[in-house]
Amino acid sequence: MCGIVGVVGNTNATDILIQGLEKLEYRGYDSAGIFVLGGAENHLVKAVGRIAELSAKTAGVEGTTGIGHTRWATHGKPTEDNAHPHRSETERFVLVHNGVIENYLEIKEEYLAGHHFKGQTDTEIAVHLIGKFAEEDGLSVLEAFKKALHIIRGSYAFALVDSQDPEVIYVAKNKSPLLIGLGQDYNMVCSDAMAMIRETNQYMEIHDQELVIVKADSVEVQDYDGNSRERASYTAELDLSDIGKGTYPYYMLKEIDEQPTVMRKLIQAYTDESGQVVVDPAIIKAVQDADRIYILAAGTSYHAGFASKKMLEELTDTPVELGISSEWGYGMPLLSKKPLFIFISQSGETADSRQVLVKANEMGIPSLTVTNVPGSTLSREANHTMLLHAGPEIAVASTKAYTAQIAALAFLAKAVGEANGNAKAQAFDLVHELSIVAQSIESTLSEKETIEAKVRELLETTRNAFYIGRGQDYYVAMEASLKLKEISYIQCEGFAAGELKHGTIALIEEGTPVLALLSDPVLANHTRGNIQEVAARGAKVLTIAEENVAKDTDDIVLTTVHPYLSPISMVVPTQLVAYFATLHRGLDVDKPRNLAKSVTVE
Repeated sequence: MCGIVGVVGNTNATDILIQGLEKLEYRGYDSAGIFVLGGAENHLVKAVGRIAELSAKTAGVEGTTGIGHTRWATHGKPTEDNAHPHRSETERFVLVHNGVIENYLEIKEEYLAGHHFKGQTDTEIAVHLIGKFAEEDGLSVLEAFKKALHIIRGSYAFALVDSQDPEVIYVAKNKSPLLIGLGQDYNMVCSDAMAMIRETNQYMEIHDQELVIVKADSVEVQDYDGNSRERASYTAELDLSDIGKGTYPYYMLKEIDEQPTVMRKLIQAYTDESGQVVVDPAIIKAVQDADRIYILAAGTSYHAGFASKKMLEELTDTPVELGISSEWGYGMPLLSKKPLFIFISQSGETADSRQVLVKANEMGIPSLTVTNVPGSTLSREANHTMLLHAGPEIAVASTKAYTAQIAALAFLAKAVGEANGNAKAQAFDLVHELSIVAQSIESTLSEKETIEAKVRELLETTRNAFYIGRGQDYYVAMEASLKLKEISYIQCEGFAAGELKHGTIALIEEGTPVLALLSDPVLANHTRGNIQEVAARGAKVLTIAEENVAKDTDDIVLTTVHPYLSPISMVVPTQLVAYFATLHRGLDVDKPRNLAKSVTVE
């Protein structure tokens, strides 16, 4: 996830850009840059790190027009060369970009032989392509941009300037958010309304595959063939409850989209400057001293515990058991000699978990809370805390907190395993693998339209559904079914695929939706056998598979990630399934009936 800002026709362009980037900084970017023109000279300024690092380099940077960008690295490491904005071969054209260009290598090979690139990003290839069409092929800037847009495939939000013309910013988008902010005698571009809320509350939406010519006194919207589009502006009525949502229709969708950024925040929080995993030594010792780990949680957090169980056991050499907090509060089972309780809670206020923690404290059992909220009750009352760094999660249906919980526990498992000399932990390059996970999530998020179409056909009118999987996929199926139940009100169950034939397959009838998850090369063929069993009884099957086990007939295919982390990337399409099913059924995504975000009663 990245952020774009732009302004045309304001003498305070640099200040507007920096202020806008600061509004987007909470997303956890690793580099930023601005390009400012329309003054005595043009300025390209980039910096690795926080916006403060960039701001410190902008003294004397003046102009009336500019574009800016905050980057979270996908193609290439976080360096100044890879930071946006990027320039064309002759440096005449300058571009910022959000999203992923799927065919950038094909473009490079087919069109850009002999061009010289400073970094490794797909964005640099895009601006080189535009520059080639304008300077080598003699097209106008607008026609060169259009020609490039007809070639580029993938998700993108572009803001382009010609260094010879400070009067215009060219904008286009596909699958990535981008807005036009309307000012008094000047206009703006931003990927989130919050970036420009200081300047205006008047915005214009850009639809997919539209191009916008933004000038200080006009905004012209057209399709890629040059046909004009009429577009009314709207007022962004933002108050304290809206600020986190920006222009998203629902918090849940925004929070789903934020998950790649959350992965980056966790990497920043739990690694040092050399990239080594860093966890509080007291927490590591608490795990080392335990002969058994007991994870206590409820709902989504309980499922995150299951998804982390194998990883924790294999990397820490310590058995892990799961407990439902509401059951353990009044029925503590027989424990091992040296237990450690880990409480997982997004809010840190879950009453059922606190009931167990109170008893654990009375018994002198050491405890660790994994939560999104510092200073929460569970955090205060446990011996130790690990924070999720996921940012506020407003939607009742937890999404980014779940994936953050698994990632946070991965850092714990890695740190303890390394301290113990565990060979698997030492070989597990967590930072690298989480980066791959983030890219996998980005790819999934770019396929929202495909997922929505499949969900409409499958779930719009159904009363019942099943998720099935084996191993880690079974644990994801549990969470996926909860998401569907809690916001769409579809009666959905997550089953170990092999268990269906032991009784529950009696519920499968003509048209019953069954969503199958496949990521494990050892177990995938067994699950496919179960798919055949339900299909033979009339089930409508949708398959979600990682590339390493995928077949041509699978509906949704994900990038292969490390098996320990597959529950993170595998759950994202199921979150979108629940979201779109709920929309199609005309229900409130963020506020499902009978539920509250923080469960503070037993």
